[in-house]
Amino acid sequence: MKITTTDVEKRYGDVVALDGPSFTIPSGSTFGVLGTNGAGKTTLFELLVGHDRPDAGTIDVGGLDVERAGHAVRERVGFLPEHTGFPGSLTGREVLSIHARIRGLDGRSERIEECLELVGLADAADRRVEGYSNGMGRRLGLAAALLARPPVLVLDEPTAGLDPRGVATFHGIVERVGRESETTVVLSSHVLSEVERLCDEVAILHDGRLEAAGTVGELRARHGEPTVVLFPSGDREPLLEAVGGRGTVTETDGRIEVTCSSAEALALCREVDPALVERFEVREAGLEAAFHEAITGGVEGDHQHADRPAVEGVAR
Repeated sequence: MKITTTDVEKRYGDVVALDGPSFTIPSGSTFGVLGTNGAGKTTLFELLVGHDRPDAGTIDVGGLDVERAGHAVRERVGFLPEHTGFPGSLTGREVLSIHARIRGLDGRSERIEECLELVGLADAADRRVEGYSNGMGRRLGLAAALLARPPVLVLDEPTAGLDPRGVATFHGIVERVGRESETTVVLSSHVLSEVERLCDEVAILHDGRLEAAGTVGELRARHGEPTVVLFPSGDREPLLEAVGGRGTVTETDGRIEVTCSSAEALALCREVDPALVERFEVREAGLEAAFHEAITGGVEGDHQHADRPAVEGVAR
C-alpha cells in the first residue's frame, strides 16, 4: 500500500515539528526514516497513523486522506509506538486477546497463536508481562501490531534499548514480515546500520525538514564520497605527490586514504603510476557519510525547529 506525504506541517505553539516534508513510500517496501532527536520522526508517525492532524499538507495512505478518513486508515495500519506500556498484571496472551477484540477479531482466534509464534513468544504467552524483558515487550508490541494483518506496519524506534541479541531477533522478524507478505513497513531509527540492513528506501529528516530521500545506494552516490585506499610499494612521497590535491588525504598505518568524488576516484586509479602502489582498494561511501552530509548541508535559517516537547530523557 503506497503512502504519500505532501507539504506536511505541524506546530506546537511556536515550535515547528514538521516543516513541509514530501515523499512517497512505495507499496510493499521497507522504508526508513532517519533523523536525530527532535528531527520530527515521532510527530510524523503520529500523523501517519491518525493520532494527530497536520496543520497543513496531506498524508495519503492507500488512496485515503488520513485527516478525512482517519478511522479507515487506522484499520489499515499496525503501529508499534516507541513506548508500549502494557499492563504488567496481564499475560502476553491476554494482551493480544484485548488487542484482537479492539481490532474486531475473536479474542481467542488462531491469529493470536500465529503472532505469538512469529515473534517467538509462544512459550512465554502465559507469563505476566511484568516478567518480560525489554526485548520480549517489544516483540509483544509487534505481535499486537500484526494481529489484523495490516497492509501498513509503522515501527517507531523498534529496537531502542535492546541488547545485540534482541536487535538481531527483531531484525529477523521484520525481514520475515517483509519477505512473506506485501506489507509496507515504515520504521524510524537512530541506527544507520539497521536502516542499511532493513530498508529499501530512506528519508532523512532534520529540524522537521526533509533533507534527502531515495534508495540507500542513491543517497550514498548523492551525498557520500568513496575513499581510495593506496598501499605504497616504497617511499610514500612520490605517491602523495601523484595524489595531488584530490579530496581529503589522510595517512593511517602506512596507508594513504583519499576521500574524493567518484570522478576523482576513477581518475586517481587510472593516473597513478602502478609502480608506486603495492595494491589499492575503493571503499564505497556508507549511509553514515550520506546522513551527515545531508543534515549538515541542510542547516539554514533561524527558525525554531524541534519535535513535540517531551518529558526529559525521552527521545522524540
